[in-house]
Parts: sequence; structure tokens; C-alpha cells
Amino acid sequence: MPPFRADHVGSLLRPAALLRAREQFAAGTLPADGLRAVEDAAIAEVVRRQEEIGLESATDGEFRRTSWHMDFIYQLGGITQAEERMHVQFHNQDGTIEFDPPALRVAAPVRLEQTIFADAFTYLRSQVGAATPKLTIPSPSMVHYRGGRAAIDAAVYPDLEQFWDDLSAAYAEQIRRVAGLGCTYLQLDDTSLAYLNDPAQRELVAAQGGDPQHQHERYIRQINAAIDDRPAGMTITTHMCRGNFRSSWAASGGYDFVAEALFTRLNVDGFFLEFDDERSGGFAPLRFVPPGKRVVLGLVTTKRGALEDKDQLKRRIDEAAKYVDPDQLCLSPQCGFSSTVEGNALTEEQQFAKLRLVVETAREVWG
Repeated sequence: MPPFRADHVGSLLRPAALLRAREQFAAGTLPADGLRAVEDAAIAEVVRRQEEIGLESATDGEFRRTSWHMDFIYQLGGITQAEERMHVQFHNQDGTIEFDPPALRVAAPVRLEQTIFADAFTYLRSQVGAATPKLTIPSPSMVHYRGGRAAIDAAVYPDLEQFWDDLSAAYAEQIRRVAGLGCTYLQLDDTSLAYLNDPAQRELVAAQGGDPQHQHERYIRQINAAIDDRPAGMTITTHMCRGNFRSSWAASGGYDFVAEALFTRLNVDGFFLEFDDERSGGFAPLRFVPPGKRVVLGLVTTKRGALEDKDQLKRRIDEAAKYVDPDQLCLSPQCGFSSTVEGNALTEEQQFAKLRLVVETAREVWG
């Protein structure tokens, strides 16, 4: 059952041929069916590579997306791309990257108009052999976190409670439909629950008119409302990181601020947690994880190509096991390799070497 001892977050570096095809499509020199054919071939190959490495889960690398979250969110009924742009600062060892993606606007009641990523998942499922196909989508929190109340038309939702009810209902219906397509492994990607550990991010929430002390509790309630009626046989996990754009990050801080509510109240089956450097804090917050839930330790960074030391990974797993039963632990990279189409600063071979290291380490630790 997922999450597996050796697992991964989902996004993978886009091959050069796919990047060229996207450029040609944008320029109008490649038709949509031509782009689709290149995507299909790239996904078939990357699924084969995942299974060859020994991973028990396989994704399509998010190869059909530009962004890990907005490609999904803009397909929800009632949500449009705003004219204004968000301003996000990402940081790395060389300085700061300014990122100005389009904002979103909730301009009508939120609803599910069609099953989002239905064709993408159906194709992924057709390509896997022994592996379990995993679908990744942004969590409901991500619809709210970037813009807060200001992004939600007050004429549509004078009372935010109705917005939350509609949002969770749309997600619940999406989950029901993808289960009908054969999805048994769904991951809700959620940066907000990790960002809120950072005092600077809580200041931004306050500036938006939000409640920085309790916003994570609201998000937990809404995710639960979306997933509590999930079909039998479906595993749902969440992945939390502090930003992943061109090998850069947006937030810092251990999981202490959200840990007790997150681990004891969020009704997911497993938690993918970023733990690749000191920005993520220590393992002590894992003491709140209840029996029966899996914790996927993101100890292998996707932000750099240098390969981690296997013995050091084992020592860190032992350290985490001081706070949670080692039988509940798994291993993965800390984030995706390409949360946006641009990707992180490493090669495809370095990416696959890291995934291979995760598999080898997990086999040696857990058998």
C-alpha cells in the first residue's frame, strides 16, 4: 500500500524534446496533436525509467503541465486568471529570484465542471506495468493561500463559509471521479501548511487580512471535508514544501507551528515532508504523528545534482525514528524535480541517480 518505502513527490525534469515541442506549440508551428504525441512518448519513457529504477509508484512527471498547481486550479469552475500578477521572491545560495506569475480570481461560485486531468491520468494508467500510478493535484488550500479574501469576489461570496463549502465539494467530486478512472493513489500538494511555519509568511497572511495563528486549522478542516468520503481503496497523501522554483525556495522554518494540528487532525494516510536541509528544522515535530500514518522523509534534495551519502541518509532515518515508529517511515526526494516547466538545476541523469539512491537506501533499511 502507498506511500511506499521508496517513493517520490511527482514532477520530473522535462526532456529536451518536450521543451522544444512546447516552444513550437507556443509559436504556432506545432499543432496540438503534435504536442500531445511528444508528451505521450516522453511520459511512456519516463514511466519506464521509474519502474526500471525499482520505484513502486509512477507519475507522468507532470509533463503536460506548466505549473504544479495553476494548471489544475484554473480548470475549476468559477476561477479565472486575474489581470494583476502575484509577486513572489524565491531564494538560493546566489541571491533572490523574482517570480511574477498571474494571480487568480474567484469570480463565480466554485464548482467542478469536468474531471480535471482525466485524460492525463488515463494515459498514465495505460503505461504503467507493476507500479501504482500516482496522480498529484494541489490541495484546496492553494486556491485560497496566494490571494486570500481579496481574490474572492465579495458579491459572489459575501460569506466565506459558502466559498469553503463549495471548494471542498468540488474537490470531493473530483476525487470521486478520478477514483472511477482507477486512481488509487492521490497526492494533495500543499505549500501553505509548510509556509505557515515561517513568521515572515504569517506576516503576509496578516497583511492580507487573514488569521495567521489559525489559518492552518481552517485548511486542515477543508482538506478533511474534501477527502473524508473518499472511495474505499484510495490512498491520499499530502506533500508539503517551502517552495521549489528553479532550485530556489520561498520559506523557512521547522514544522513546529503546525505540527500538532497537522499530524493529529489531517485525515490523510501519509505525509511527504521536506527535510533536506536546516531550513526544514528537526524531526521533533514527528512526535505528534499518530500510529498508522506514514511519514515520507524527504531527505534527498532535488535542488542540487550532487548525490547524497547513503550512510548519512540512514543516520537521518535513525534520528527520525526517535520520534515516530520506524515502521511508519519511508524515504523520498524532498520535492519534485520540476515543479514548473523550467525545472531545477540538475541533469536528468542526476535526477534518476537520486531516485535510484532512494530505492537502494530504502531496500537496505526496510528490506
